[in-house]
Amino acid sequence: MIKVLTIDREYGSGAAEIAQQLADQLGWKLWDQLLTDEIARRLECDSFHVESHEERQDPLYYRIFKAFLRGSYEGSQITPRMKMADAESIRQVSEQVVRKAASEGNAVIVGRGSAYYLQDRAECFHVFIYAPFDDKVRRLKAAGKSDEEAMQLACTVDRDRADFIKEHFGIQFPARHFFHLMVNSTMGTTAAVKTVLDALAAVQA
Repeated sequence: MIKVLTIDREYGSGAAEIAQQLADQLGWKLWDQLLTDEIARRLECDSFHVESHEERQDPLYYRIFKAFLRGSYEGSQITPRMKMADAESIRQVSEQVVRKAASEGNAVIVGRGSAYYLQDRAECFHVFIYAPFDDKVRRLKAAGKSDEEAMQLACTVDRDRADFIKEHFGIQFPARHFFHLMVNSTMGTTAAVKTVLDALAAVQA
């Protein structure tokens, strides 16, 4: 019995809207912005900070500094009392929230490594949403980004996600064999949602 649907995606592919419509039609809870807000609540920081650090690596200089801090006597006294909201802390809390959401069931979970954290859960169905580069740029421009910003985001966000997934899961993004279904969003949101729902129905049957 499928109780959890994970949606991994390329940036600008329209996956957020697809996930929202899937959650609405299934009557399930959508863990997208809600997931970010819950991570922020647990780390006692604002959601914008989480958004700017999730599914990314901390800069090398910061990781070196943190390793030095933890290795020093002064750092060893301070770090247990620090509630850091860096990329690694956000990743750790993300995993906790994703696993909790999955255990509650009836959940559509967007990104944050959910397809990989929940890979061995039989009640999960994993979907990947993608689109051609030009289509992603067009969608980002329609959302208010400039030509330059849209092209830069379409290039860099997925590269950062790929680095994040490579570091923490040891796999190349997107790892096709981790997904039950991969959907090209250029077919349109309605068709993409129907494709996922039909696949879910077939698996359930």
